[in-house]
Amino acid sequence: MIDIIAHNLAPIMFISVMAMLLIGYPVAFTLAAGGLLFFVIGVEVSHISPEIRLFWPLLQAHPERIYGIMYNDTLLAIPFFTFMGLILERSGMAEDLLDTIGQLFGPIRGGLSYAVVLVGALLAATTGVVAASVIAMGLISLPIMLRYGYNRSLATGTIAAAGTLAQIVPPSLVLIVMADQLGRSVGDMYVGALYPALIIVAAYCLYIFAVTLIKPDWAPALPVEARTLGRGIKSLIAILVLSVAMHFFAYEFIFDGLRFETRFVWSATSAAAFALAVSLANSHFQLGIMSRLAERVVIVLIPPLALIFLVLGTIFLGIATPTEGGAMGATGALVLATIKRRMGFVMLKQALDSTTRLSAFVMFILIGARVFGLTFYGVNGNLWIEELLLGLPGGTTGFLVVVTILVFVLGCFLDFFEIAFIMVPLLAPVAEKLGIDLIWFGIILGINLQTSFLTPPFGFALFYLRSIAPSKKWKDAPSGRWLPGVKTTEIYKGAVPYIIIQFIVILIVIAFPELVTHYKTERPARDPNLQITIPGFDDNALGGGLPGLGLPPSENSNGLPGLTLPSLGLPGETPSAQPEPAAPAFNLGEPPKFD
Repeated sequence: MIDIIAHNLAPIMFISVMAMLLIGYPVAFTLAAGGLLFFVIGVEVSHISPEIRLFWPLLQAHPERIYGIMYNDTLLAIPFFTFMGLILERSGMAEDLLDTIGQLFGPIRGGLSYAVVLVGALLAATTGVVAASVIAMGLISLPIMLRYGYNRSLATGTIAAAGTLAQIVPPSLVLIVMADQLGRSVGDMYVGALYPALIIVAAYCLYIFAVTLIKPDWAPALPVEARTLGRGIKSLIAILVLSVAMHFFAYEFIFDGLRFETRFVWSATSAAAFALAVSLANSHFQLGIMSRLAERVVIVLIPPLALIFLVLGTIFLGIATPTEGGAMGATGALVLATIKRRMGFVMLKQALDSTTRLSAFVMFILIGARVFGLTFYGVNGNLWIEELLLGLPGGTTGFLVVVTILVFVLGCFLDFFEIAFIMVPLLAPVAEKLGIDLIWFGIILGINLQTSFLTPPFGFALFYLRSIAPSKKWKDAPSGRWLPGVKTTEIYKGAVPYIIIQFIVILIVIAFPELVTHYKTERPARDPNLQITIPGFDDNALGGGLPGLGLPPSENSNGLPGLTLPSLGLPGETPSAQPEPAAPAFNLGEPPKFD
């Protein structure tokens, strides 16, 4: 029996710890306790199996491994982005966006559903937290959608799916953790996730459009009396055209002497400031040059879009690191909340408390994963995983399909942090051996984890929506009507089409890796005309001896110049006249010249 345990300690350890996690024990403590328990077992049976490489002094590696987590600058972006999202969510930004975009799309069928998807994408790009997005949109949009006769499954499924966009749309916390565990740049992960995220948003909107064609009564347009901002698309298009023209004018003429990144940032900022200034002037002085709808859309959309550009734009352009972008985003969120006069001590305290809890949660899980990992690698668990996965049929495609199914199933029971810290370090070496680009692999896992948020019966997004959706008959205050509650089965049913959509997107990303690997071509190229000249290493300097050392040149022009030593004055040797040492051809104190 002991022999069987010793020779199969890796699979026994993995299955035991995963079973404890699925039962519901705390993740950090389960990983740490499992790692320490199996470390003791491994040391005791190490004389039986040569595959076990555990010994008591190895425990001394734990302090350094834990300190390594605390020194990790990449993980510092997590509290910054979390704090930014919580401040924006509590400042009422979601409510303003949903109300305004709902009015903008109100005249068309399914307009509120389109608004939920687009606002979900905007909230994902600013908050990055699934719970905040789902709860905010559920509290604001669900009553309105039910009031105007939307199908309950369509309404709840759209809200839950739009909330999960925070998993894949940068600056997603999942992508930060994924980049850290894969040992890749967060900026590259963000750039690689951009196209798949846009495809998912477009696929959601396409599904809603198909529903409005097949079942138009499921997603009616807003009635005229509900469109409080009236019409005004023409003036909105006009201000948009003027802003784009302002951007190109500033880029070509005003900031033409700056680098590309700086020119683009300043020209885009000037265009946004122009549109916002015109809208604020029209609102304050009652100029009447813009419709109420256009004025409201610009005033509400510009600040969050500017914040998104401040965070993601600077990262994509290479101006700021993700950690610096997160710090700027957190500062920008505080400024926006202060301008809206919604910043208070209570809100700030709540945001700091939530950020601290989440950061501590991530840190303890990572510490537990490090303790688990030391033991698991010591029993050659990584080799067991590699042999298991490399033996799968189908090569790269077979590996990706099996990993997608595995992560999807685990996502039904475990949080994405737990999967990222436990599974990704085990899967990444196998993916690298198969020649899979790790950024591409990370994006596939990220979309998969997003899908797991919607899977009944353990999808977290479904739980968040269930917690705020009315379960019993309720009275709609604006209309004065009593409306039936939302059933849990209706929420599950509404999520199914979006799960299918996300699986299709995963297959598309697997089939077309260039949707992600384009990040390699978007790095700034080196100027081919750039030359670096080190003073003195030219033909004259080499011909006159090794520059700077004052040694005479070699008499043999074919030899290495400047290394012939003077006569040592040995008996019988005719002393030769030594030429004056050549003056140094350059000064080592001078900097290199760049042409």
